[in-house]
Parts: sequence; structure tokens; C-alpha cells
Amino acid sequence: MASSESTHHEVKLDVHDHDAGVPSNISEDAKQVRFLHTQPTLTIRSEEPPLQQPRQATLLARNDSGTRDRRFDSFKTFAGRLERQLSSIRGGSSHHRADDNEPSATGESKTTTTSDDDETDEDNDEVPTADRYFAALEGPELETLRPTEVPVLPEDATWPFLLRFPISAFGMCMGVGSQAMLWKTLEQEPSTAFLHVSGGANDAFWCLSVALMCLVSATYLLKLVFYFEAVRREFHHPIRVNFFFAPWIACLFLVKGTPQPQQVSTAHHVAWYVLMAPILALDLKMYGQWMSGGEWRLSRVANPTSHLAVVGNFVGAQLGARMGLHEAPLFFFAVGLVHYVVLFVTLYQRLPTNVQLPKELHPVFFLFIATPSVASVAWARISGGFGHGARVAYYISLFLYLSLVVRVKFFRGVRFSLAWWAYTFPMTSAAIATAVFATEVDNVLTRAMAVGLAGVATVTVMGVLAATMYHAFVLRDLFPNDVSIAIRRRPKAKFGKILARIRRTSSVDIRELVSRHAGSETSSVSEPATPTGHGRGRAEP
Repeated sequence: MASSESTHHEVKLDVHDHDAGVPSNISEDAKQVRFLHTQPTLTIRSEEPPLQQPRQATLLARNDSGTRDRRFDSFKTFAGRLERQLSSIRGGSSHHRADDNEPSATGESKTTTTSDDDETDEDNDEVPTADRYFAALEGPELETLRPTEVPVLPEDATWPFLLRFPISAFGMCMGVGSQAMLWKTLEQEPSTAFLHVSGGANDAFWCLSVALMCLVSATYLLKLVFYFEAVRREFHHPIRVNFFFAPWIACLFLVKGTPQPQQVSTAHHVAWYVLMAPILALDLKMYGQWMSGGEWRLSRVANPTSHLAVVGNFVGAQLGARMGLHEAPLFFFAVGLVHYVVLFVTLYQRLPTNVQLPKELHPVFFLFIATPSVASVAWARISGGFGHGARVAYYISLFLYLSLVVRVKFFRGVRFSLAWWAYTFPMTSAAIATAVFATEVDNVLTRAMAVGLAGVATVTVMGVLAATMYHAFVLRDLFPNDVSIAIRRRPKAKFGKILARIRRTSSVDIRELVSRHAGSETSSVSEPATPTGHGRGRAEP
């Protein structure tokens, strides 16, 4: 045994044998007492009591010492479930067995840490349901964790970049790609021929949109490969699932805005069918859930971003009609039209009756403009002229545009985020529809409207793009930790962790928590409360 005068923490495992290591000068009574300890004993000597540190701090200390950070393994594709399966086949890794014999800085054995990790892994075996998202998150976009919830991933560190990269980043591709369509329209439409727009602007925006699409797609593909659990949770998120239409819509923009269009060939038809196939699959999933799903019913999950689930049908119909197709574009137009009517009524009825969106999300109101604008041009291409049906849809979009523009204070003081890209695509769609409308109704007013809306849309896209580059590469705050995907599958966490989280919250948050739970005590038995910012009230119609 080591001397008691040592000031260092010592851990020694002594295995005593009946015949070995017994000095001859020890009395018989002492030998009897010594031989009572036939089992191995663990002796810890310390002059000072171990420091009581949180488990999270212990993990950070271990990570700083060079050990691989294992806190994100539950979301990793290869280091998570696959590694656990290989470990179970091998009978457990030697690293874990070595750590089990070492006490932690909190004075607890590694068995406790392992059990906590197993509990976290068990939580991630199945993706949370829609009801679980509603119960664990709050806010209009379901991106804020409730005070009583304990996240699966750590809050005291910056997550890996791929884990913070959201599916909503494809909104940038839609904004820039729509500009290529706009400048191609200004070049080809007779109503804007007096501008003498050259093909250089279209070429520049198209090349920029292709580069951005490749960059965003490659990044999210890496996330799909290395953090499949995060992508799966985004796909089951009631709001994020709408953005899975965005990559295919952006690709349709690239096909439609191709510089120097040649004669339509078989390759163009193949590309259209390839891009519309995933949109049709997503339509079947989303619309079926809106109609028949209890927790996915439209009156509960309706959100301004739900327009993305409809606008893809009109973009595909517009492009298909330009390529000479008839029945297939008409099919997608009909499907998009009937669901847009239901979605528009749902959003229009429920949004004003509940808590409004916070200022950071006010730009998503412009998505109301996008769908009727694209629908008007799509019907004009299908019918062969900007007739009464196309004009009705265009007038709806024009009125919605004016109703938002006159409310300048409504969009003043909005902090920058990726939600700002919701300005770009709807404004550009309205400008394209106005240019096509001006060709049918040719006068000074319509031409001035086409030029004015095109200029506003271009300035908006360039300004939002510059702000995005500044926040991404200078301030580096464009992609914060994505807490909305870090919820536990099980509805209740440990009581001790809940208390620790409440201690970290402010007194104002605690008072709001107490008042909310006191007010919804009777209704929470039947169904968990849902966020109200999107027009989803606590009482269902």
C-alpha cells in the first residue's frame, strides 16, 4: 500500500493470496483478520474530497484530454448504431472496460455514465412522433425547446457543422435560381423588349445558382451520409418536412432558366419526369397525412412554409407545358390547385386568431404571394394564353403583394436569419407573372409594373445574398445549434435533469412555465398543447 502522506489520489487493486505476501513477523490474530479479505478490494486514498462537477463538465474535461467526443455519436451514421452493434458482437470494446475500472471526477463509477449513454441511445432508436415534437418544442416554427425538456445533444458547445446545417438552406437555391428565370423572361417577353436585356445577366445568375445548388446539395448529402439520424428527424419534423420540396423546385428553376434554350429534346422530357417523380412522392405523403392523419392533419400542421408543398406542382406544370406536354402538367396543376385552396383557407382563418409570428419569421408571409403567381403563369402556358383563369390567379397574388408592402412596420427591425430568403422567391415569381401579364395586357402601367417589380426582386436577392455571405463567413452565426432535432423520443426526462434545466432558466421563464401549465392542466390530459404562432390553437375546430 502507498504511504498515507501522499497528497495525490491513489487507486490500487490488491488481490491477497492465502500463502503469498504474508510477513512472518505478523501475529496469528493479524493473519486471521487479513485472511478474511479473500476477495479483491478497491482502495481509494485521498487527502481532499473529489470535486463535485456536473457530468457535462466531466465529459468536456475528458474531451479536452484528447479522447474522442462521443456526445454526438447517437446522431452519427457510422459511429452510432453501427458501432454499438459491432461492440455487441465483439463483447464490448476494451476502451469501455478500461474506463469501468476508473472513477470519474464526480466520484461516480463509469457504470452510471454508461447507463446514461445507453438511455440516450435508446431514445434515438425511434424517431419522435409529431405529437412528441409539439409537446417538446414551442414557437411558430417549432424551433425552441420547452424549459422542462432536456435535449439529447449538449447545449454548452457548438455542434459539428453538418449537424447544424438545416434543410431550409435550399431556400437560397430557390431564391438565386428564380432570378435566372426572371432575367430569361425579361429577355424573351415582348412586353420588356424595350429594355434590350442581354443574355449575360441570365448566364451570370444561372451559373451562380448552379454553383450554389451544387454546394448546398453536396453539404446536405454529407449530412445525410454522416448524420442520417438528424436528416430523419428533419423529415419527420412537422414544419421542416415542407422544405424537402425545395431541392426539386430549385432544380426545376435551373432547367427552366437554362441559357440559350435549344429545341426541346428527349433529354428535357426525361429530366422533367425525373424531377417530378420525387415531388409526386412527397405529394402523396403530405396530402395523405393532411387528409387522414390525426397528428398530421392540416388544421394542426398548417404553416406559411406549407406553400412549398403546393408550389412545386405549379412550377412543374409550367415547365412541362413549355416543353409541349399537356396531360401531365394539367394533372399536377389540378392537384396543386385543390390543395392550395384548402391550405389558403386554413392559413387565412387561423393565423389572425392566434399569436402572431415573431419578427424573425415575418418574411415567411411573402410565401402567400408565390403560389398564385406561379399558378397564373402555369395556367397561361397550359391554356396557351393569359386568359381569365390566369388573370384571376395573378390578381390574387397582386393583391396579396400590395397588402404586405403597405405594412412596412410589420417587417421593420427583423433580425437576419435564413428566413429572409422567403422574400426572394415570391418577389421574383410576382415579377415574372407581371412580365407575362404585360405581354397580354400591353400598356404603360403594366410595363412599368413589370420593370419595377423586377428591379425590386433583383435588389432584394442581391441584398439577402450579401447579408448571408457576411453572416456565414464574417460573423459565422448563420447556422446556430439546431435544437429542434435534439429532442428525446420519450416524453419525460429524469426529474433531476428537469430541475437542473429549470435552475438555468430565468425567473420570467419559470413564471411563464407555471402559468402555462396551470392554465392547461385540464386540457393536457386529452391532448398535448400545440404551438399557436402558426394558427394552431389549443382547441381544435
